[in-house]
Amino acid sequence: MSADYTYDYSIIRIVPRVERGEQINVGVILSCVDSDFLEARIELDADRLRALDSSIDLDALRDSLATIPVVCTGGPDAGPIGALPPRGRFRWLVSPRSTIIQMSPVHTGRTKDPRAALERLVETMVRRPAPGA
Repeated sequence: MSADYTYDYSIIRIVPRVERGEQINVGVILSCVDSDFLEARIELDADRLRALDSSIDLDALRDSLATIPVVCTGGPDAGPIGALPPRGRFRWLVSPRSTIIQMSPVHTGRTKDPRAALERLVETMVRRPAPGA
């Protein structure tokens, strides 16, 4: 891949108590139409989440989050949404919701490698900084 591609991404956030508005970034969805790329990476930090809401049902949350990469992949396992083209699935995934799983506004970037861009976004937007960093 030598050309720069334009991509769109959204941060996956958990808002355990919607009325409080506190949130934790738990993943990223990245769509790059020109390279036919649509993937999500999710890394749930249970300790950080429990700090906001000690009563959250982590198993149910993990099950719900697990559907996001399935929808990105598409096909019959993703249900009716899986029949949409990748861009349609991305738009469906990032549409506003009032549940505890919410997406940030869509942002745009450029890259030669969408997979590397996704990893960089997870590193900077989701993972905890290393101690002393």
